[in-house]
Amino acid sequence: MLVYFHGGGFVTGDLGNEHARCLDIAADGIAVVSVDYRLAPEHPFPAGFLDCYAATVWAYEHAAELGADPSRIAVGGGSAGGGLAAAVALRARDENGPPLAFQLLLYPVLDDRMDTPSMRAFTEPPLFNRGDVAHMWRHYLKGSPDAASRGAPVYAAPARAGDLRGLPPAYVLAAEFDPLRDEDLDYARRLIEAGVPTELRHVPGVYHGFDGVVQARVARRALAEQRRALREALGSAGRVLDITVD
Repeated sequence: MLVYFHGGGFVTGDLGNEHARCLDIAADGIAVVSVDYRLAPEHPFPAGFLDCYAATVWAYEHAAELGADPSRIAVGGGSAGGGLAAAVALRARDENGPPLAFQLLLYPVLDDRMDTPSMRAFTEPPLFNRGDVAHMWRHYLKGSPDAASRGAPVYAAPARAGDLRGLPPAYVLAAEFDPLRDEDLDYARRLIEAGVPTELRHVPGVYHGFDGVVQARVARRALAEQRRALREALGSAGRVLDITVD
C-alpha cells in the first residue's frame, strides 16, 4: 500500500491533483490511499501534518481489510506532499508508529532555511521559484513560535532532523532547475550516510513538478521509474481510496 500526499505548497491542491498518478500506481497492484489534508494559511502547521500522520496510522490499522499487507506500506508525495511523507516517516520512527517499508520523495519540500545555491539561483522558473517558496513557508509556519525563534520544527522541515538513522528506504527525485534541488540532494546524501538504502535520481534540464507534463518524454520516463521503484520496494489489490481526515 502507498499512502500518498498531494503537493501544492501546503496551501493549494486536492485529491484531483494526483488522481491520475495514483491510478497508474494502483494499476501495478499497489493499493493507494490518497489523503485530503487541511491546508494553510487557514490551517497552518501542524494541522496538515497531523492529518497525514493520522491517515497513515489508519491505513496501517486497516490494511488487511483493504487488501494490503501491513508490513508493506509506503508513504509518498510530491513537493509539499514529499515533505509531508518525509515528516510522517520521521514521526513513525520516533514514536514507534507504523513500520513503514518505503518513502517516495518527489522533489520534496524539506528545509525552511532557504540557504542553498539552487534556492539563491532559481528566482524566475515558472510554477515554483524562490519567491513562491518564501510565500509557502510564511503561510505554513504562520503562528509557529519555533519558526519565529529557532526555525521550523523538525516535522515541518525534515531537513532539520539531526539523525536520519532508522528511517525506511527511500527514493528521492530532484530536478535541476528547481529551487529545492540542493536540499533534496543533501537529504538524500544524509540518508545514505545514515545507512538508509536510498535511490537518488537527479534529472537534468527540468523544473519543479516536471513529471506533471505527461506529454513530455522525460516526464513519462520519470513516472515509469517511480512506479518501478514502488514495485521493487513493495511487491505487488490495486485500488485508490480517497481519504478525508476529520
